[in-house]
Amino acid sequence: MDIQYSLSNDTWDNAELAAIQKILDSKYFTMGEYVADYEKLFAEKFGVRYAVMSNSGSSANLLAISALVYSHRLQKGDEILVTAVSWSTTYFPLTQCGLKVRFVDIDLNTLNVDLEQLEKAVTKNTKAILAVNLLGNPNDFDRLLEICNKHELLLIEDNCESMGAEYHGKKAGGFGILGTFSSFYSHHICTMEGGMTITNDEGLYHHMLAIRAHGWTRNLPQDSTIYSKMSDDFYESFNFIMPGYNLRPLEMEAAIGIEQLKKLDGFINQRRKNAAYLQNRLSSMPDLQLQTEIGESSWFGFSMVLLGKLHGKRDQIITLFRENGIEVRPIVAGNFTRQKALEYMDYSVAGELTNADYVHENGFFVGNHSVDMKKEIEYLVGLLIQICDASGFSM
Repeated sequence: MDIQYSLSNDTWDNAELAAIQKILDSKYFTMGEYVADYEKLFAEKFGVRYAVMSNSGSSANLLAISALVYSHRLQKGDEILVTAVSWSTTYFPLTQCGLKVRFVDIDLNTLNVDLEQLEKAVTKNTKAILAVNLLGNPNDFDRLLEICNKHELLLIEDNCESMGAEYHGKKAGGFGILGTFSSFYSHHICTMEGGMTITNDEGLYHHMLAIRAHGWTRNLPQDSTIYSKMSDDFYESFNFIMPGYNLRPLEMEAAIGIEQLKKLDGFINQRRKNAAYLQNRLSSMPDLQLQTEIGESSWFGFSMVLLGKLHGKRDQIITLFRENGIEVRPIVAGNFTRQKALEYMDYSVAGELTNADYVHENGFFVGNHSVDMKKEIEYLVGLLIQICDASGFSM
């Protein structure tokens, strides 16, 4: 069977190509009216007041954390609780803004943070929880908000892998004071590169407008809550009020995003159908554990954790997959405390990271697409059966 099972699929058609051509014809490429229109549509889609587009999901996280520090909601040295399994730029903005990272173990079933361990990890220095909705799977926000309220902690959401996920009818990314999204090529929608940070807080919104573009005042509204602009446009054109970056997106990316956002619901529905099909096909294979869904996952991809008789067989499975055209990756970055980059970070570890270690050694990830994947899933299952037969037991 000549099947290529890739990590992601191309969801563009003539609408996205026409959007690109429209920007090329306009001769105006940097952040402008299309970015503003996309931000408005995105905020409406996710039920919030404000959305700030940036050049990546990583930058969306950097904007969120920087805004909290510059607005004095967080202070340098404050401790932030975060799951031990996530992407690198979940953690790096915390370090870059002078905050202390405190790693907490995951739940082996959901792959999100272990909520019991999370509450035990709270110290007198803890000021916020950075909740990661991993691989499309929302957290249990009832319990998370209960912990935050009890200990007077801010809740921030890294929702870069979970666009379109819902918990009790509310879209993930909108539960915290800030929520972040990515629209990189392999994500739920694709704007080539791109990120978005959402909030209902006007002050944080204005901080992000300044931070995104050099820390200047040019993009602030005249009635900004954080700075009184002078009437002199010449003065305000190069006026800097806080340390900033250049995280601005392109008009082309926003124009594509407007078209992709129209398709998001259909993409998510198909991804959920693919997940249901795979769950059914693997239901007789208890030693291969799929992610346990909380609420309604948007199924970024399919993580698999090897248990029982499949324990220790990851190298064998990965080799077979690669030889047969199936792209495979670790489950995000595995246990991030085992990464060399940790030597540059101010951090602590809450208890043992037993489950994060297990996933690091016995987990892997394959893609989910926004189109019907029955053929690819059957191909995948056939190879897994081959592994089981070679190991002397059946599904």
